[in-house]
Amino acid sequence: MNSWRKVLPVPLIGAMVLAGCGSGSTTKETKNKTLGTSGLQKESKDTVLRVSGAEEDAQLLKQIMESFKKDNPDCPYTLEQVVFSESNARDAILGDINNAPDVFTFADDQLRALVASGVLGEVTDQEVLSGNVKASVDAASVNGKTYAYPLTADNGYFLYYNKSFYSEDDVKTMDGLLTKAAAKKKKVTMDMSSGWYLYAFYGNTGMKLELAEDGITNVCNWNSKKNKITGMDVAKAMAAIGRSAGFKSGGDDVLAAGAKDGSVVAGVSGVWEANALKEVWGDNLGAVKLPTYSVAGQQLQMASFAGYKMVGVNHFSAKEEWAKKFAIYLTNQDNQTLRFQLRGQGPSNTKASESAEVKASPAIQAILTQSEFSSLQRVGGNFWAPATELGTMVASGSVPSQKQLDKLIKQITASVAE
Repeated sequence: MNSWRKVLPVPLIGAMVLAGCGSGSTTKETKNKTLGTSGLQKESKDTVLRVSGAEEDAQLLKQIMESFKKDNPDCPYTLEQVVFSESNARDAILGDINNAPDVFTFADDQLRALVASGVLGEVTDQEVLSGNVKASVDAASVNGKTYAYPLTADNGYFLYYNKSFYSEDDVKTMDGLLTKAAAKKKKVTMDMSSGWYLYAFYGNTGMKLELAEDGITNVCNWNSKKNKITGMDVAKAMAAIGRSAGFKSGGDDVLAAGAKDGSVVAGVSGVWEANALKEVWGDNLGAVKLPTYSVAGQQLQMASFAGYKMVGVNHFSAKEEWAKKFAIYLTNQDNQTLRFQLRGQGPSNTKASESAEVKASPAIQAILTQSEFSSLQRVGGNFWAPATELGTMVASGSVPSQKQLDKLIKQITASVAE
């Protein structure tokens, strides 16, 4: 079943306006319409350049599309917005390539599959290659060639805290965070059951989690008995955190609700939670890199996955030339700045990221500081379920046996055929 949903047609020339698009009732009726292969008439498909993005970015994307219309009156296409999740863009596109959008946003971990399928062609525009931070261009590249347009450089996680409760020294270590929280019957939150966050405890241990050369299978030795810090060392350290009276495993909903009712004084999340926490903590909102944690008798800096949002152009599109022009426009300095202003997302554009308002954002500065201890998320699908099982176990305070740990890592590293 096709997952594309039509949202906001933006006419570029009057003769090509879709019938009824100016009507409030028609817009409401078509907002959630699923676009199958017959969802648009052939004539419309020839004259419409479709742009997809996340639902929460709908108004921002509409504004950018309207600006593009004014700045490019010679464009022969009507721009139309469709909505789908950036996190499963790859599956939606590869599941229906013939009906995929001309321009689409997606998370960087899907890049290799989109390149391998031929959906993405090489990006050679020098302004794109030199105008974005190197890490974002690297994330958009495979074997030295760039295949997408960097859009944000903020898809990672760090520590938020209430400055009225914690000092700057308190938040340097997980021990300091938990001890003070427990003493006051408060909580520090982190979604330890999520493999995305679980990586924080392993990333700087010297143990591996990466894709094999086949681009599908995982290489992982989180059960190692030979490393200076072993797999069981980390499991015991995480379980100790899980047992702390000052800790509560939970996602963004737990962090936001706890901050609001006063029960949570710190939590691990990303830039997307900045506005919600700012409403609660106001000027007491603090954001810093992740703390160190106690493992194998030492303090080890917590790591994180680094992530980037990017824009792809459908290489199979008959409108590829104009699709590229719009992708460049969508990701330029002005529109990345606008994205920060309206959505709080950190720009990958070097000039936009150096602006005073971006530098004044605690969340953006925290993600930049944490980036020193971050790695690109490059894992296969077999990672997530076993990681959740392990994370759920240690979050409850239970320590797995070596045999249990070996079994979970075997599942993570299994071939896709197993």
